[in-house]
Amino acid sequence: MQKTFTDQMGREITINFPPKRIISIVPSQTELLFDLGLNQEIIGLTKFCIHPIEKFATRTKVGGTKKLNIDLIKDLKPDLIIGNKEENTQGDIEELAEYFPVWMSDIFTLDNATKAIAAIGALVDREPEASYLNHLISAGFNDLKTLALQHHIEKKVAYLIWRKPYMAAGKNTFIDDILLTNGMMNVIKEDRYPIVTLEQLKTSSCELILLSSEPYPFREKHIEEIQSAIPGVKIILVDGEMFSWYGSRLVKAVQYFFEFQKQLY
Repeated sequence: MQKTFTDQMGREITINFPPKRIISIVPSQTELLFDLGLNQEIIGLTKFCIHPIEKFATRTKVGGTKKLNIDLIKDLKPDLIIGNKEENTQGDIEELAEYFPVWMSDIFTLDNATKAIAAIGALVDREPEASYLNHLISAGFNDLKTLALQHHIEKKVAYLIWRKPYMAAGKNTFIDDILLTNGMMNVIKEDRYPIVTLEQLKTSSCELILLSSEPYPFREKHIEEIQSAIPGVKIILVDGEMFSWYGSRLVKAVQYFFEFQKQLY
């Protein structure tokens, strides 16, 4: 049977329902699909879709999120491709959409993320499973917001994602929304992922700098480097997947942030 769905970019796609040959080209959404129970249906994923690792090892890799192997994808003949506006390139998506149904997420907030989970659940015939995940995520993050208020966590923070040059998560990003949910006020006012200097951070009233594990793999030595330039600020290494993956990883993120907030009391 054929069904029509509207993605988060307002695009309509019609698929053979339920889909049997799915390619996911976004790591967090690949993990979500596996957690929804689609073990047989996922035939292709990117080289960055590493969770769960045992499933990653047995699936065809179709390139990177921003450099897909279009010819290989065509050979696999998917009946559904699931991507994301930010993670994937417009040119790749437009080319793939000429041949296959491509459903796109567009996520800036936790609310966008839970809506995407619900929509993907409907898309792949796993609505009850998606609803259960959303129940856990919504309840957990509501509790985290309450805890942040109770403990008066009001930290001014910068979240760095890259080095040479330094780049930070700014406004209109999923990371910014996750920070706010946990009582942290982003000192970066520019949209998206601007380049910043340590001098800018030094004069921004920043109390806390978070160094992400991805896409740049910050390490302990980078704490020393930044601390020498900004001696009065607290610097913490953080798990980038918890701050930026917007699929079922958010269930694990609840426990992560429960422990993380204790460092900020």
